[in-house]
Amino acid sequence: MMSLPRLLRIIVVALRYRLDELVLSGIDHPVAYRLLWLVRLGSRPKMPRGQRLRLALETLGPIFVKFGQVLSTRRDLIPMDVADELALLQDRVAPFASDKAAAMIELALGAPISTLFATFETDPVASASVAQVHFAVLHDGRHVAVKVLRPGMLEVINQDLSLMRALAGLIQRLVPDGRRLKPREVVAEFDKHLHDELDFLREAANCSQLRRNFGVESGRGDLLWVPEVMWDYCASTVFTMERMYGIPVSQIDRLKQAGVDIPTLARTGVEIFFTQVFDDGFFHADMHPGNIYVSDRPATLGRYIALDFGIVGSLSEFDKNYLAQNFLAFFQRDYRRVARLHIESGWVPASTREEELEGAVRAVCEPYFDRPLAEISLGQVLLRLFQTSRRFNVEIQPQLVLLQKTLLNVEGLGRQLDPQLDLWKTAKPYLERWMLERVGLKGTRKKLVQEAGQWAQWLPELPRLVHAQLSRADVSAEVLHELQQMRRAREQSNRVLIALTGVAALSLAVALWTLMR
Repeated sequence: MMSLPRLLRIIVVALRYRLDELVLSGIDHPVAYRLLWLVRLGSRPKMPRGQRLRLALETLGPIFVKFGQVLSTRRDLIPMDVADELALLQDRVAPFASDKAAAMIELALGAPISTLFATFETDPVASASVAQVHFAVLHDGRHVAVKVLRPGMLEVINQDLSLMRALAGLIQRLVPDGRRLKPREVVAEFDKHLHDELDFLREAANCSQLRRNFGVESGRGDLLWVPEVMWDYCASTVFTMERMYGIPVSQIDRLKQAGVDIPTLARTGVEIFFTQVFDDGFFHADMHPGNIYVSDRPATLGRYIALDFGIVGSLSEFDKNYLAQNFLAFFQRDYRRVARLHIESGWVPASTREEELEGAVRAVCEPYFDRPLAEISLGQVLLRLFQTSRRFNVEIQPQLVLLQKTLLNVEGLGRQLDPQLDLWKTAKPYLERWMLERVGLKGTRKKLVQEAGQWAQWLPELPRLVHAQLSRADVSAEVLHELQQMRRAREQSNRVLIALTGVAALSLAVALWTLMR
């Protein structure tokens, strides 16, 4: 009931901007069409449909604006006139009053604007769904960008999330696929990331981490440029960072005039995405064109610049391994491996026939190989995979929803930069190298060296610990049980013993080698 006023407002806004016309154009069912026709306001709309949709999303608030931002990168799924209009949502949302911004900065940082900054530009340079940005200069001469949270954001977002949770509950109860889709878990994940985005201290920490990941010491400094955080000028509602100079990635003509190699830029974007996901397990998850710039300075020409770090994603080691193996199996067209990975991970019931799932995945993916990106719609591929997953009762993984959204954004950027970019061929060598470094001889040596310090501590204590365990009074029954099991499977036990002996010897050797260095 608390969500009812917000739901009514959404309906009113949709009717005010005549979004019913967009809905009616996609309705085939005659009864549903007539019901919608009854609520139409009679006169034809005066504004273009894309402008009406943009204004409606702006009116409804940040969640809807973010939805429009994602749609704006999917020019293969929505009409061009709508995509062009929604692109304005990326950094041209109507700003709030500059005096309110200044008051919020002074309240958060505890000092007047004149004390904090040598100069402060009252007109915002960018205004987005959650905040707006003002340029300023510190008293030491450093040029900075000051991001200020929009007033009243938390209340509006909580209302929308309450409505989404209610709708998710209805979907889970009423829709046949509701439980498999896990709508409540997906909304909870979205809730977490959205509230994280409202805490600018968290965003500043995300920025700092990403800057370390792509710093000079990492060897990736030529891939991505991340601004420095000015921690003395940060608070939960204010985020001050180094001012960055560049060209929005969507302004391709300006990039060409500046001398940027566009095909190389497109391939580098794919490499940055896979580096963040698989090497770091920490990725920028709001990569719409308004948040990505390209440097036009001679020393860093063509380098990506990342902005807006409110939404980042993290993956566990299990997630990274699972995704990398799936991607690699897809690129190698090893559909049996894809099917086996889904079964082994528990994403599909254990009773699923491997060969049937293999055939279904092959039918979805095979037609898209060896095509340029211009001929591939990842949105259509995901739609077909969704239909296939319904047949095999595949469970949606909420922790990967953010990654799926980011992948769609990356594809949208790649499509704008270079329609002939082959996403598969660009990513395959990187993933093969990643897997080799992780599970090959080089990866094994790296893991052994990392664990050597710990092994060096407990290996000398191993005989005493074993003696203490075997000396326990209540251990005899356990030992007898274990001996009986060993006798039943002597051959297998011998192989395990030999393997353990080899690992122990190798561990001791690595530990000693590390200590002697």
